[in-house]
Amino acid sequence: MTDLLLLFPGQGSQKPGMAKDLVEAYPEARAVWESVDAALGAPLSKLAFEGPADDLTLTHNAQPALLAHGAAVWAIVRDRVAARVRAAAGHSLGEFTAYHAAGAIGVADAARLVRRRGELMLETGATRPGAMAAILGELSRPIDEVCREASSAGVVVPANYNAVEQTVISGEVAGVEKAMELAKAAGAKRAIRLNVSGAFHSPLMEPAAPGLGTALGAPAWTDPAWPVYSNVSTQPIRAAADARELLLRQLTSPVRWVELIRAMAAAHPGATFVEMGPGNVLTGLLKRLAPEHPARTCGTAAEIEAVLTA
Repeated sequence: MTDLLLLFPGQGSQKPGMAKDLVEAYPEARAVWESVDAALGAPLSKLAFEGPADDLTLTHNAQPALLAHGAAVWAIVRDRVAARVRAAAGHSLGEFTAYHAAGAIGVADAARLVRRRGELMLETGATRPGAMAAILGELSRPIDEVCREASSAGVVVPANYNAVEQTVISGEVAGVEKAMELAKAAGAKRAIRLNVSGAFHSPLMEPAAPGLGTALGAPAWTDPAWPVYSNVSTQPIRAAADARELLLRQLTSPVRWVELIRAMAAAHPGATFVEMGPGNVLTGLLKRLAPEHPARTCGTAAEIEAVLTA
């Protein structure tokens, strides 16, 4: 049986109706969502299953909803596949879900933690407004260099290295707009402003760090059952203390997804990547980052059955 590498998506993969089929089909999924609702003291499940989309997209709702969806998928498949899992990772918010799947933090604690993370990010975005933009296409010079030059107009940094030809930048509005102009001049096919509530993964999020540090220290953590690859360091993390430190640093650091996936693939040749949660964003990126590895999506009841019978 092939080894498995678990991947958990981040913000942007949420949509109304997410996980509703899981809750209807699997008591394990229903138990996860009931636990999350109770932990938050709010009917997040109703918002996830029914919308409206604008409310679900708000960062303090999207983050726990995505965590709950990933946790529900894991609860369904855990007993059948856990022995084959060799490592996990998650894109930004998804890294928290990965630690939950690895047994480092319980689902109720994880839901409260990412709800607080979302609240802090939303508050910081309101008090220190910023912007994010996707830069698509290969550039004639490094995006880091583009951002350094554009920072003469306002702070801007790479926030997500998603693929060689897809980077997200983040920072002050004037800096982001200047970087978009410079990127187009350097050959970018497109530069698209993103609909976000703050400059995530940039220095503008620094005011949220003390609150997130407190939130990370509140739950009981244990060492993960298997390595979780860090967005910040791209290295496999095996200790709870290191996990908390790197999850805090992730707030203001770029998501180094290209390096992370290539590191996972190199360490586990032939393993199958499984995207656990709504959508197929990470599976799409895998085709470019690790094309020699098989990849599966596992977010709906039909996809779960396909993975379990493979």
